[in-house]
Amino acid sequence: MSMFSIGLSGLNAAQNALNTTSNNISNVYTPGYNRELTILTEGNSAGGVKVSDIQRQFDRYVADQLNDATSTSSALETYQTQVSQIDNLLADDGAGLSPLMQDLFSAMSDLSGSPSDPAARQGVLGAADTLSAQVRSFDAYLQDMQTGINAKIGDEVTQINNTTKQLATLNREIVLAEAKNGEAPNSLLNQRDKLVNDLSERLNIKLNIQDGGTYNVTLSNGQPLVAGTRGFQLEAISSTADPQRTVVGYKDSGGNMVELNEDRITGGSLGGLLNFRTETLDKTQNQIGQLAVSLVSGFNEQHAAGIDLDGNVGGAFFSIGSPRAYAHTDNEGTGDVASTTFGDTSNLLATDYEIRVNNDNPAAASDFTITRKDSGEELAAGSDFTFNGSDELTFGGVVITFDGGSLLQGDRFEAQPVRRAGRDMQTEISDLDKIAAGSILNGDTEVVESITGEPGNALASGDAPWSLSVSDAGGGNFDIVATPDTGAAQNFSVQSGDEITLDGVTLTFGNLKDGQTLSLGLNGAGTGDNRNAIALQDLQDSELVAGSATLNGSYASMVSDVGNRTNIVQVNLEAQSGLTEQLRGVQQSESGVNLDEEAANLIRFQQYYQANSKVIQTASTVFDTILGLRT
Repeated sequence: MSMFSIGLSGLNAAQNALNTTSNNISNVYTPGYNRELTILTEGNSAGGVKVSDIQRQFDRYVADQLNDATSTSSALETYQTQVSQIDNLLADDGAGLSPLMQDLFSAMSDLSGSPSDPAARQGVLGAADTLSAQVRSFDAYLQDMQTGINAKIGDEVTQINNTTKQLATLNREIVLAEAKNGEAPNSLLNQRDKLVNDLSERLNIKLNIQDGGTYNVTLSNGQPLVAGTRGFQLEAISSTADPQRTVVGYKDSGGNMVELNEDRITGGSLGGLLNFRTETLDKTQNQIGQLAVSLVSGFNEQHAAGIDLDGNVGGAFFSIGSPRAYAHTDNEGTGDVASTTFGDTSNLLATDYEIRVNNDNPAAASDFTITRKDSGEELAAGSDFTFNGSDELTFGGVVITFDGGSLLQGDRFEAQPVRRAGRDMQTEISDLDKIAAGSILNGDTEVVESITGEPGNALASGDAPWSLSVSDAGGGNFDIVATPDTGAAQNFSVQSGDEITLDGVTLTFGNLKDGQTLSLGLNGAGTGDNRNAIALQDLQDSELVAGSATLNGSYASMVSDVGNRTNIVQVNLEAQSGLTEQLRGVQQSESGVNLDEEAANLIRFQQYYQANSKVIQTASTVFDTILGLRT
């Protein structure tokens, strides 16, 4: 090979190296760009140099690790953004429910000191109105978050679909480029890897590389998102269980829309949203609802055992929303939910339930399976829940009545006993005289540990009082004879600690003794009677929530739970962010552009170019000299 050829090969190599260096410098701030190197090899046996490759500095192993870390960081960041809003709401000393509940019971304490004082009565109604308004505000705020998450899920699905479509398109373009040029342009490869990283920010994916370098992307359950040159679209759809809830669906091979199980989407911003909604938002809504229902139920039952200044039995002090239940939209039976009501509110839990029909036309509790959605625990038929044989299912403090349509095996229903109960919490009393501070109980009242009434049904038989007499039956047993002014007497056999229900009023007895007498009715209470006001005040220390926690204790537990979860997510986010940045540093050390290094390369390859130019110049001089010798 002549000096000309050798010099020209060097010029070509230098020019390629300069182009590569210039391209690196130009793309130093381009997201997803991978640094390129010009790979030079020795020419043929006659000498010279040739450019064997413009090599992309890309490490698949590091990229996969970075994508996984990015997915986890994105999920935690999304979760942290959402959960901190609830934490700030609940923990606010000024706007929280705890001080407002304390204000209500403090106002009730003032009323017990002056039961006929209009100012004290107005203080009770003012505190009750403020508490009710704040519960409704909390419910609205949390429901707005649910609505916002529905919208965010739709946005995330749209972005995911756009990215998978671009990935499928790039797979096709890369295949065509390889077929035409023998290799794919580095720019297309960079774009494809950048899209995979972008997709990892939105959900957890699995990347499989076919022979030939085609990218296939699937969810963790194997559901394909990209298969070669074909992209598969996800869709934001309404849940079959709850029409107010947006979930992620996809079309199966038969063209049917199928809901994705939410535990299949564990990473990325979409996974963070779904995880936050299930773990924290749903739970907090249920806890707020449980607290509101427990307060209202306890308050109303105690108020119904009192007498107001007009001489009437106490009416409902608060109102509250009803439980909610939905039939799944894909049920084959025609049965639907006719009504939902609260039963024994001491059995209410802060959870939703799934009801599944085990046999066509169920006739017993065993024909149903009821599962708690927070823990996955199945309720025991006959003990944890009952069925009346036709249309009424009772469980978890609620009663669901079906409309008489056919219930078929496999039909499912979603029950939300307390999810939105706080939305309709209202103070039902506006007349100061209607606060029932006095008690309907007289006589040897020390024998009664507690007295409550069924709102609307307490002393429903009329104004005439009941007379109760206690006689010792021996062996720790006592007979109680309850006699109305007119009508037949009712007999009860009890021990200390037992309770009886008489004319819509429930009495729990303490230390029973022979010869004790009581009366139950609307006679005898005066304007100075404060016994029911004291009982209402004492509800502050009663275990009204699930029969195991006080109102303030339950609220404090909820605040602590959300606060702990917020701290855990924050700590995990900081740790994961550190790992992600570390991996990004490793990736950049391999694939990133270093301007100092590229500047040095620019000078080096410029000198390399000039040196090869000198070779050609020298060859030209030699050639001219030789020609001159001939002349």
